[in-house]
Amino acid sequence: MDLGIRGKRGLVCAASKGLGRGCAEALAEAGVDLVVNSRTESEIARTAAEIAAKHGVSVTPVAADITTDEGRDRVLDAVGQADILVTNAGGPPPGDWRDWNRDDFIRAIDANMLSAIALMQALVPGMMDRGWGRVVNITSASVRSPVSVLGLSNTARAGLTGFVAGMSRQVAGHGVVVNNLLPGIHATDRAVSLDTGVAEKQGLSLDEARRQRQAGIPTGTYGEAADFGAACAFLCSQQARFIIGQNLLLDGGALNATL
Repeated sequence: MDLGIRGKRGLVCAASKGLGRGCAEALAEAGVDLVVNSRTESEIARTAAEIAAKHGVSVTPVAADITTDEGRDRVLDAVGQADILVTNAGGPPPGDWRDWNRDDFIRAIDANMLSAIALMQALVPGMMDRGWGRVVNITSASVRSPVSVLGLSNTARAGLTGFVAGMSRQVAGHGVVVNNLLPGIHATDRAVSLDTGVAEKQGLSLDEARRQRQAGIPTGTYGEAADFGAACAFLCSQQARFIIGQNLLLDGGALNATL
């Protein structure tokens, strides 16, 4: 399927690996010129060069912390204007709700809620003026089915979901489509980190911890970044114009719900 976005310009955050890279790869394959961001200069430079060589599009790397004002300013200066925005930031650490203090919550909200909102505030008005735009926020399956040890993430990402629910409908009439992608467990560094925590807590090997979690997924496997990226690219396509303010869950069927 031709997604109809060749020649568009996009920003993908936290794109050096994992789900962000999957999204960047899929958009580049569709012909989108990109600005890609992550914190580590060597990693994002290598990612940009590999994607550009593979797909023949322009890919500009920016090493910056997207969760800070300074980092966002650097990224936005490099982007100028964008037709496509994919927000993404690493999740806060797991823990126990009794141990978190106000500073812990503020850090989580800054990283996983307010940073995405700031990027939308910076780029969506230009999309509205031009009459076309796409925004995909990478949130989490925990928005639909909270994970007890990820309470900081549950809180911040639920807040972003509420913001998008209202804002997406306000901009839809200007040709701007805003949606959220909710990943379940995918084969990324985040999964390794969480599995390691489970293994240490329960006295298991890493492989045993992984098999234990995979047993709770109807597909029997973790997701792949490429599959996630393909879903992102579709939500950025011309064909997605009637999908507004939705939360697309990619979890292998782990959430057992009718709706």
